[in-house]
Amino acid sequence: MAELNGRPVTPDALLTLALTNYGHFTSMRVDNQRVRGLDLHMERLVRDCRTVMGAELDPDRVRRYVRQAAGDLSGSFVVRVTIFDPAVNMGRPDKANTPHVLVTVRPAADLPMPPLRVKSVRYERDVPAVKHAGLFGALHARRTALLDGADDALFVGPEDLVSEGGTWNVGFIGEDGVVWPKADVLPGVTMALLQQSGHHLTAPVTLAEAQGMQAAFATNTTIGVRALSSIDDVPMATEHPLLTQLRDNYLAIPGERL
Repeated sequence: MAELNGRPVTPDALLTLALTNYGHFTSMRVDNQRVRGLDLHMERLVRDCRTVMGAELDPDRVRRYVRQAAGDLSGSFVVRVTIFDPAVNMGRPDKANTPHVLVTVRPAADLPMPPLRVKSVRYERDVPAVKHAGLFGALHARRTALLDGADDALFVGPEDLVSEGGTWNVGFIGEDGVVWPKADVLPGVTMALLQQSGHHLTAPVTLAEAQGMQAAFATNTTIGVRALSSIDDVPMATEHPLLTQLRDNYLAIPGERL
């Protein structure tokens, strides 16, 4: 299902996304018509719209479109809200200043999800603080990992420092508790929710240090807290008391009504 500004979308209206792909988005897991961190998702859309388009986005308008698209659907599903300007073209991205709201709905996987095997790939996202629609680099890194037999890519940048995953933040469990990599990464909503409780550190983490942690996990709105079972050829523990606590804490968040 896809709606643009509250109406069924036409193929012509999506040409800009297909040909220019200039925009930004957020994805929200909906469980029984509730979203964990809904306000944070709205704040992200407003913030990124200023960066990408220099325009103000009305979050109440977005929520109205999301409620309409979700309708009376029950259970769990994922809503993606993409903000773009159909009038823009590749030669004049400076003309992208009128935000349109594309809402799409897809099924959600059951939680918790099985562990991930990841492969380290040299990559840094463009404008990492923005959840933008330019996914080629991230998807190419994911393709590289998949072709090598892994489930996803773990990005490694200068000085061998780990940053994030293909479409998720990564966290580690060390001797002093939960460790988040200090790097230019997307400020994830689920990561922010997890950081509201317990003891968390932010520090540079090299690939070798990551492989030596007690456990590691991926996190975003659709997967919650998902253990990493290996980083390259190094196996990682998929069971740890702190990992269980993080998962339970996340699932216990009641969420906000759409």
